[in-house]
Amino acid sequence: MLPPPSYRIDLRPCIPVRCGKHIEYVGLRDLLLNAHRIDDLALPLPPAQSGLYRVLTAICASITDLDDPDQPLKDWLEHRTELLGREDGFDTDAVHAYFDADPDAFDLFHPLRPWWQDAALAVQCSKRSGINSLIYGRAAGRNLVWFNPRHTDTDPQPVPAREALWNLLAYHYYGPSGRATARTVDSVSSGQLQAGPLRSTVSFHPRGRTLYETLLLHQVPYRGDDQAPGSDACPWEQPAADPLQVPPEVTWPRRLLTGRSRHAALLVPDESGEHVIDAYLTWATQHPPLEATDPYLVYDINSAAPAERRRSPRHADADYAKFRALSALALAGDEHRPGCRPEAFTTINSLPGDTRASLRVWVCGFDQEGQVNNRIWYTSLTPPIWPLAQENDPVKVSRIVECCAAAETLGAALRQAADQVWKDTGLTRRTAAPPRKGGGKRDASLWAGQALADYWPRAEQAFWQLVDDTRPAYGVFAAAAITALSETTRDALNRLPKAGPALARAVQSLRRAGTAPDDTLRPTGGPHAQP
Repeated sequence: MLPPPSYRIDLRPCIPVRCGKHIEYVGLRDLLLNAHRIDDLALPLPPAQSGLYRVLTAICASITDLDDPDQPLKDWLEHRTELLGREDGFDTDAVHAYFDADPDAFDLFHPLRPWWQDAALAVQCSKRSGINSLIYGRAAGRNLVWFNPRHTDTDPQPVPAREALWNLLAYHYYGPSGRATARTVDSVSSGQLQAGPLRSTVSFHPRGRTLYETLLLHQVPYRGDDQAPGSDACPWEQPAADPLQVPPEVTWPRRLLTGRSRHAALLVPDESGEHVIDAYLTWATQHPPLEATDPYLVYDINSAAPAERRRSPRHADADYAKFRALSALALAGDEHRPGCRPEAFTTINSLPGDTRASLRVWVCGFDQEGQVNNRIWYTSLTPPIWPLAQENDPVKVSRIVECCAAAETLGAALRQAADQVWKDTGLTRRTAAPPRKGGGKRDASLWAGQALADYWPRAEQAFWQLVDDTRPAYGVFAAAAITALSETTRDALNRLPKAGPALARAVQSLRRAGTAPDDTLRPTGGPHAQP
């Protein structure tokens, strides 16, 4: 008789990492033991990598004693600086002690406590959800089959256990809202999901010279109110939560980074434990999410919105160029100014000089609709950001902010102008871009979508030229917008008699938008004082 399937993610080689030009697979234990020899994570599923950074950060806070909420800020910063100076990485004994304290907790298929899953779903759910519902890129339910014809609900293919792990991470952080497999707990039965805590967001992850340095750069000091000793725990460090109870408060750092999932899952392995053949996917709680500030997100403020929705994380948008991230990273923190750098970067001035000079940022955005549909994910890696930071070069950062504002202003003007040309040419009732539920950027004309797709690469090229010169930014981006619109409508000029006059009016509107506003940001004073 075969033993029960087991897959210890602390021991099995399930995480791809980059070492020089090579990709290797390691378990979580070896990953931490050798983090100082590893360049970075190399998961092929970026949303999973963004989630894994948060998981590893929570674990590293424990093994380095950077998780003490009562430690004074000065002592915390000095301790992190001391750790950054170590050449032998994390303490070996501390790493082994963490995983050996409860080895069953890291078994992906443990019969009672599978890692970050709820074994009760096998009884509480009347049916399984299907493995295709977990794996990103596979068709499931009513999704279009022809995008991936090898995977259908009628013939679901098993997935290697390590790939199921990656998708489980993405599901907890970026999972959908809406209908899911029904779950019955006592007298409560529901199949409604709330969106994952990172759904539709863009994350900014500090990147060091090694994975060891990267994980220490991910650490954020505690700045909240008093926290009860022993109250903070990751989901796999405690019994499965009661889905009917109000979730515990968001404590630092474990619950903040790993304890806000709205989803529950249970993987179904094959007999060998090498593959996952099915899954239960449903809700973990029906209570509203608790307020929390993720340290790797940029938060925007809409003063016109109701108080409960005034502050929101910046949404991922694959239509826009990635240089937009620089304005958020370059600006020093200011509670009265929205869109500034995430909390993970607020202690940048306290880092050792060599660490600070080499700090880059890995950006991971997942452009999703609120419910099921996933549009696209995207990533980018910035150059070292300290030379561009407000503390180091306030004149340059003002220029960066001005250029980003100009690019976005002209992008919005281009969208409006393209829509108007479309309407004035008499194409209003013809084929338009697929509407987006609830409105939004994809409720636009076909020409608007095409023009913006042409504009943003031009805008990115112009941005990098403008950062180091003194040309009026608004005028340069207006020229890029006019070129994009002209290229989009070129064929229509010979076919449609109303196109020429409509385009001429649109060009004039873009030229007017290319006049810099009176309140264009000017270089500010010296560096902001930060810890």
